[in-house]
Amino acid sequence: MTGRFAPTPSGRMHIGNVYAMLGAWLSARKTGDSIRLRIEDIDEPRVVPGAAETMMHDLGWLGLDWDGEPVFQSARHTLYQEALNLLTNLNIDEISDTISTIGIGSYDSDSYGTTANNTINTPGATPLIYPCFCSRADIRAASAPQEGDRFTVYPGTCHRLIANDPQRVKQRLASGDRHSLRIATTDTTIAFHDEVFGNQHYNLAQDIGDTIVRRSDGIYSYQLAVTVDDLDMGITDIVRGRDLLRSNALQIYIRKALIAAGFQSSEPADAAISYAHLPLIDNAAGQRLAKRERSLDLGILTAHGVTAQQIIGYCAWLLGLQGNPEHTKPQPMNAAEALGEFSWSAVRANTSDRVLDQAEFNAYFGL
Repeated sequence: MTGRFAPTPSGRMHIGNVYAMLGAWLSARKTGDSIRLRIEDIDEPRVVPGAAETMMHDLGWLGLDWDGEPVFQSARHTLYQEALNLLTNLNIDEISDTISTIGIGSYDSDSYGTTANNTINTPGATPLIYPCFCSRADIRAASAPQEGDRFTVYPGTCHRLIANDPQRVKQRLASGDRHSLRIATTDTTIAFHDEVFGNQHYNLAQDIGDTIVRRSDGIYSYQLAVTVDDLDMGITDIVRGRDLLRSNALQIYIRKALIAAGFQSSEPADAAISYAHLPLIDNAAGQRLAKRERSLDLGILTAHGVTAQQIIGYCAWLLGLQGNPEHTKPQPMNAAEALGEFSWSAVRANTSDRVLDQAEFNAYFGL
């Protein structure tokens, strides 16, 4: 198994980041597996200069080591384009048999029609990758409000356009209309087991919808980039926040499509993959921790003399490795000590989101 750290260098790491990084490190090191570091700087406008180097320093200071050289997404544009080109050579029907074997899900017949190639010229046929001319305002206006993680399912406007009027799509492309690229989804259920939240089921069409793989500004999407990276790097141990449970189903779909298209992976196509999605950390108002909450970032904490053991201990406590966070108090410990206490059964004993009480947080860290 190979795990990964995957930070976005958009600012200094905060407690929520360290909590997720610790979970990934513990999962890999508990069984003696390797862990890689990938700097997810694909969205270059969000990147803060020097943040990647600071993150690497902070990880080392915390005792969270990694194997091999860091991988930077910003240096992998050619790989993402090659993957996108492979997907563009497929249509939705050509991958249906492959997708039907995912997990314990089932494949239901779609209504796109059939075609032997990926040309935009047959009414009723849908390429796997198609252009989308919708603005965010268009999508908001046509979408029903969603509950839970506030995920917006694309209403399928350009999906229907390419199926019913492919010549119109050709005309808009020829005239240079601004567009993103989406991957078409099917009425298929993706099922996978999560180490924390158990068996998960998501219907691609109903729960996720057609998703952008390259933005209209030319930036490759998170969903495409991380799937390509995990395949290329041989990542088989994926640990991250529970807000990405739905995205996990989408990435399994993209992964299967890439394999069907002939993407060369460093691991067998049928490699077993472990997924673990961690409860989120909320503030007292029930809002997810954000980088704007400066009192929680490592820059502020270290400036106040906070030790690595205090930070690791607090995050281990959040993971449930020092007893239920609702009924216990955190105690300092180093990464090796946390490793001795780690098990997924301890984490899954309480799957509710963790609530960070600012007064108790300040008292623990002496702020």
